[in-house]
Amino acid sequence: MTTELAWFKSSYSSNDGPDCVEVAISSPSVHIRDSKNEDGARLSFTGGAWAEFLGFTAER
Repeated sequence: MTTELAWFKSSYSSNDGPDCVEVAISSPSVHIRDSKNEDGARLSFTGGAWAEFLGFTAER
């Protein structure tokens, strides 16, 4: 069974700029991809790892 992911663009990405990141959340993973290359490489993280990453970036 395959499930279609619901991708959304990062609030830090511009509509016309070169830096566009999309995220899709599915239990138990968070998926990341480049919006300009939807069929390209994707990263996948556990929810806990993603939360830790967001906490780390919020400190910057």
